[in-house]
Amino acid sequence: MNEVSSLGPYHPYLPTQPANLTPPTAAYDTTTIHTIVNSCPLVHVSFIDTHPSSPHPLPFILPMIGCMGSYAYPSSSLSDPLDLYLHGYVSSRFIILSQSSPGGLQVSVAATKLDGLVLSLTPNTHSYNYRSAVLFGKAQVVEDVDEKLWAMELMTEGVVRGRWEGSRVPPDKAEMGSTSVVRVSVEGGSAKRRVGGPGDERKDLEREEVIARVWTGVVPVYETLGKPVPSSYNQVEEVPGYLREYVGERNEGEKRYAEECVRMEKIKKGG
Repeated sequence: MNEVSSLGPYHPYLPTQPANLTPPTAAYDTTTIHTIVNSCPLVHVSFIDTHPSSPHPLPFILPMIGCMGSYAYPSSSLSDPLDLYLHGYVSSRFIILSQSSPGGLQVSVAATKLDGLVLSLTPNTHSYNYRSAVLFGKAQVVEDVDEKLWAMELMTEGVVRGRWEGSRVPPDKAEMGSTSVVRVSVEGGSAKRRVGGPGDERKDLEREEVIARVWTGVVPVYETLGKPVPSSYNQVEEVPGYLREYVGERNEGEKRYAEECVRMEKIKKGG
C-alpha cells in the first residue's frame, strides 16, 4: 500500500495512541501534520453534544475553516507545537458547547488531501495517493480581543495570502460580535499518507496476458484555482497582484506535488 502512519512527536500521546504505530523510517512530525492541515481549505471537526438537554447525543461532524498558529509565540514555525484556530458563527452549536464545556470541548479534527488515483492490475490493489492528518484536543472560544483579531487575520491569510490587507480591515464591532474564533489546544496528532505507483502481487505480475491487457499507473489529482471572476459591484479593473501571484503559485505547487509523489520511493511500514 506504500502507506505510513505516525503519532508524533507531538504532545504526550493520548491513551488511545499506541506508540508502536510510529514506524522508525517515517519522516512524520509536527511539520508534516501542520502542513497537511494548513494545505486543506476545510477541516472536519468532530465532537459530541453532551449537554443534558440535547435531544441527539450523537457525534457531529462540521466542515470549518481552520489554520495552525501560536498567538503566544507568533514567530513559531510549523515544526513547533501549535494551536488550531477555527472560525464560526457566534450562536452555532459548536461555539456554544466550546464556551460552556469546563476546560474545553473535546474534539477530533481531520484534514485530507487526495493526490492521485492508483490503478493496479486487480481491483483489490487499487488505491489513492493521499495525505491525511488528525488532531485531538480541547476547543475553547477566544475571548481576548487582540488574540481574536490576530486569529482572524491568520485564517484570512490562510484563504488567500495578502487578502487581509487587500480587504476592508479591521472588522467593525458588529462583525466582531457575530463571529467567534475557537482555539483548539492540541493534545496529540497523527499523519498518514500514500505515495508511489501501483503495487501488485507476484501472482499477477507473472501473468503476461494480464499485464498486456490491463493498463496500470497513476492519475495525478490536484486542486486548481480558476481565473478570478469579478463581482457584480466590483470597480477594480485589474485583478490584484497578490491574488494573481497566489493563484499561480498554489496551482503550480499542487500540480508539482501530485506528479512528484508518483515517483517517490515506496514507504515501508515500520516495525
